[in-house]
Amino acid sequence: MSDPRRIAVIDIGKTNAKLALVESESLTEIDVRTRPNTVRPGPPWPHFDLEGHWDFLLDGLAAMQSTHGIDAISVTTHGAAAVLLDAEGGLAAPMLDYEHDGPARSADAYDAIRPPFAQTGSPRLPNGLNLGAQLHWMLSEDPDLAEHVAHVLTYPQYWGYRLTGAHATDVTSLGCHTDLWNPWEGRFSSLPARLGLADRIAPPRHASDILGTVTTEVAARTGLAPGTPVACGIHDSNASLYPHLTGREAPFAIVSTGTWVVVMAVGGRTVALDPGRDTLVNVSARGEPVPSARFMGGREYERLRDGTATVPSPEDRAAALSGPWCLPAVERGTGPFPARGGGFTAEPATEGARMLAISWYLALMTDTCLALAGAEGPVVVEGPFARNADYLDMLATLRDEVEANASATGTSAGSALLLAQRRRMARGTTITPSNAPALRAYADEWRARVAS
Repeated sequence: MSDPRRIAVIDIGKTNAKLALVESESLTEIDVRTRPNTVRPGPPWPHFDLEGHWDFLLDGLAAMQSTHGIDAISVTTHGAAAVLLDAEGGLAAPMLDYEHDGPARSADAYDAIRPPFAQTGSPRLPNGLNLGAQLHWMLSEDPDLAEHVAHVLTYPQYWGYRLTGAHATDVTSLGCHTDLWNPWEGRFSSLPARLGLADRIAPPRHASDILGTVTTEVAARTGLAPGTPVACGIHDSNASLYPHLTGREAPFAIVSTGTWVVVMAVGGRTVALDPGRDTLVNVSARGEPVPSARFMGGREYERLRDGTATVPSPEDRAAALSGPWCLPAVERGTGPFPARGGGFTAEPATEGARMLAISWYLALMTDTCLALAGAEGPVVVEGPFARNADYLDMLATLRDEVEANASATGTSAGSALLLAQRRRMARGTTITPSNAPALRAYADEWRARVAS
């Protein structure tokens, strides 16, 4: 396949569904469309609007093809997600929202069969954040489901299936705290067999493999050429990591930001990962294990700011250095301090002070995750937080070298690179801290308060 010039990227995050057209030479987005990723209430359980997304994607592909032309398609999605298909290719069950508490109700039964952290690098997470827990609960909740499931596809490959008709999973999605994968041996863990699904989980492939070409139905609906290739697809945090694997020398770390802040340490120091602190082993697009840590930073940011978007004044900055502090965890049950209940130590005096406390808190949590994952070398921030100057200011105070890649999202560029593999992402902007001594003192006080 010749190197495609314009690549349509399906990018389904937990909060929004996005279709971006990426120009492969510059890795810039020349057309972007989004829709909310709304959860429907059920029955039988809270689930995602897959058909609504499909109509949105087909309409977007048709418009982009008409206006610009599309040479290839790639897919990236959030993790902890799979779609169950019946023998006819339809849904065997609606796609469960991983935040639903249903899987928690059968936690004891699931814990009795899930493999240990030493086998999977997958920590035990709440609700359905372990994909295995979702599958276990759905099978127990609906006794007829087992006989109707013919294929289990990880989420990027579900959209690949809709486009091409081919069944697959990919190693980055299987390696995203599913309990289903052994990242050190590059094969399934013992769990699929224990769930009775070993022969129904689609074959694992590398994210950059060509899954197939668009079906005649998709070509007719969108105007795409019948031979338009579709990449197998990739988990979104790993899409942020992918461009750097070929463009940088280890050690380095990538901070992928969105609903989740995911820290991935490549070539760092060896550390004993603590599954009780939301550390885990991701699997890169090359199939290699990557020590990681994470917290729900984007969700915490939205909760804490409560709609405000005030830009801090110089007076806010001077006053905020003496507090208040925001302490973890705002989203309990996740991140490095899952058992703690956090929030502001006092109500911020101004909205600007609130925004500073939030941004510094998020940077301090990111630094904690970097330490837990054993990160060394440059730290590259991808996604929305790369446009938050106060977050970057604090992180650059705590780390020797911080770069900000302030594109709309690193995931679209990384996903496009699965098909345009000769391209490399440009280096981000190096951040110089503005008031390092004062910010360092603020950070020391935050750590002391967390420790106490």
